[in-house]
Amino acid sequence: MDIYKVDLNLLKIFDAVYAERSVSRAALRLGLTQPAVSNGLGRLRTLFGDRLFVRARSGVAATVAAERIAGAIATALRSLQATLDATSHFEPRLAERTFRLHMSDFGEVVFLPPLLKALRARAPRVRIETRQVPWTSLADELANGQIDLALGYLPMLAGQCEARLLFHEEYVRLTRGTAAAQTPEGDLDYIVVTSHPPTLKLLADRGLAERIKLSIPHFMVVPSILGQTDLAVILPRRAARSFRPVRDFCIADLTPPNPGFDVSLYWMRRTSTDPASGWLRALLIELFGKDA
Repeated sequence: MDIYKVDLNLLKIFDAVYAERSVSRAALRLGLTQPAVSNGLGRLRTLFGDRLFVRARSGVAATVAAERIAGAIATALRSLQATLDATSHFEPRLAERTFRLHMSDFGEVVFLPPLLKALRARAPRVRIETRQVPWTSLADELANGQIDLALGYLPMLAGQCEARLLFHEEYVRLTRGTAAAQTPEGDLDYIVVTSHPPTLKLLADRGLAERIKLSIPHFMVVPSILGQTDLAVILPRRAARSFRPVRDFCIADLTPPNPGFDVSLYWMRRTSTDPASGWLRALLIELFGKDA
């Protein structure tokens, strides 16, 4: 039997008759007339080469062949229904899904704590996997579904993805103690985070490249280093705020002020109608949108 020649409606008729053990009750369950169900049974008998159901005292009884295929048909119909439901509806409290998000380590500091807190309350079975994809391959990773969403300052994605501005960010100087905070920036030595090239450019543009004493790949070790040295670091304000409660750190605006950058949420147009992705986008906008 060629599965592609089988009418799905016939399998629904089989499943209903098998469950109800009655042609009339199956017709009510399916919203069909009794002759329509009887006609469907006739076509099923031809397909399977078996009577499938025979008359019984209370309705019909399944043949041995019908008993053999009933479980597989019921499972297939439930699986198909679950797939169709998943494409049209997302129930966060019941959903078991892993979302893959691109963000920098700065982004992880800013986004992950509030996001995970919200997910624990609203979607406890949802999992988050963060990746730091090279800028040169980020658009391809989004296009092929390796990444669901990207967050950050990602101008290379302009025109290639759907985007939603979350907030405007600016750079500040972070130091230990008030004395260092009041020291002119040209008299300080600096840490630079190489995974965030704009901070290196900002220091170079201010003639401070020679004052760089330490280059490291990630932000997360910065609090430990600042806590034991008189070094300074240029970093986004929200990252600085997240570090400040750890130790006696001071945040100082740059002089002159810097233009800053826009942090946005990016996704591919093909996922715009996916209810799960749409739910997560709405949550991120709620948590981090400029009006949040």
